[in-house]
Amino acid sequence: MLITSAATAGSASPVPAPPPVAADRGMVAELAHTLGISPDQALARLGREAAFARAEQNLRRALGDGFGGAYLDGDASTLTVAVTSAADSPRVRAAGAVPVTVTHSEARLLDGAARLDHRAATAPKQVPGWYPDVRTNRIVVLYRDGALDTARTWAAGSGVDTAVVRFEASAEQPRPLIDIVGGNAYYIGSGTRCSVGFAVTGGFVTAGHCGSTGASTTQPSGTFAGSSFPGNDYAWVRTAAGNTPRALVNRYPGTVPVAGSQAAGVGASVCRSGSTTGWHCGTINALNSSVTYPQGTVSGLIRTNVCAEPGDSGGSLIAGDQAQGVTSGGSGNCSSGGTTYFQPVNEILQTYGLTLTVSGGTPPTNPPSPTAGPSGPPPGCGGLPGWSATTAYAPGATVAYNGRRYESTWWSTGAVPGAPGSWAVWADRGAC
Repeated sequence: MLITSAATAGSASPVPAPPPVAADRGMVAELAHTLGISPDQALARLGREAAFARAEQNLRRALGDGFGGAYLDGDASTLTVAVTSAADSPRVRAAGAVPVTVTHSEARLLDGAARLDHRAATAPKQVPGWYPDVRTNRIVVLYRDGALDTARTWAAGSGVDTAVVRFEASAEQPRPLIDIVGGNAYYIGSGTRCSVGFAVTGGFVTAGHCGSTGASTTQPSGTFAGSSFPGNDYAWVRTAAGNTPRALVNRYPGTVPVAGSQAAGVGASVCRSGSTTGWHCGTINALNSSVTYPQGTVSGLIRTNVCAEPGDSGGSLIAGDQAQGVTSGGSGNCSSGGTTYFQPVNEILQTYGLTLTVSGGTPPTNPPSPTAGPSGPPPGCGGLPGWSATTAYAPGATVAYNGRRYESTWWSTGAVPGAPGSWAVWADRGAC
């Protein structure tokens, strides 16, 4: 069952009201329970996050080296965008966000984190991970067991500017969640169990630590066609004939649809599927995070406060109906809470040239002209997803339709043209 939010009426914001969002009723209920809000508030939050994600993407492109990162506040009602020059603040306000002036650009934070990544093989056991923290405009290096001096010495050896680094005590004991299922279960070799992340054409993606290239799987039957761990934690399994990919994630009980893979930002709400602990939600704490497991360091991960336990590895992380990543590992549990890391799904798709299996809609009998908007769910082209009647498109979103690219200039749920307040104006951007 899908329910749809309504856009805020009478908003004084300089940008369009948040787009209505089609979301699974069970997902909304769990998100509301986790965050301590009503289902209506949870649905409204998803709408705001969809609009903010597009605004963040546009500002990152427009500001270039002056972009210092972006994040949502606690209830996702405000998008804060960091800039290195106060002169860029008016542009941020015009996009409906709140500017804050910082010292370090996002590019500098990412460069510093990359320097640490290059020394991952020498990271002390007392350093469980590190990540760029856009909220504090620093690179956070975690340390445990009173090993602050050890962490400082190791970080200094990377050549990263110490003014950019903040050291934080941590009790994390990250480990790959191998003996688990996220989404639906599958089995590797003699019986090791992991879980399907997301369906792709010809198979599915999952965590790299679940199996090495060439390993066989059952339920569904297949073979690891590619795998990388540590460094990365991704893999894909090519399944045998007769196994049908579905654009669905197990919600325990029920399912939720997968309509695309638009990346969510820091502070956005997400949910995880796993057979050990079921369906759990939370928010994104950081992107491009690195974590050191006993087997080695994995970089470029999504760091969240969503709980997980052994048995949830390889499973799906989703924001609304947008695929985000596959479960890598973490610390804590679903009784006391914890930190869980996810390998971004778009990196897996790009690395192996895979196509995510997504949901679509039924085209109307009389499709409108291209200037009014795409009107059916044809396959994507040129690396773009095909238009979907069930997806909320914020301004600037691009889709493929009949071999051409279209950009949304107003929000839409993909409803039938003419429906009050729910249709986009699409600009034809040429052939794919």
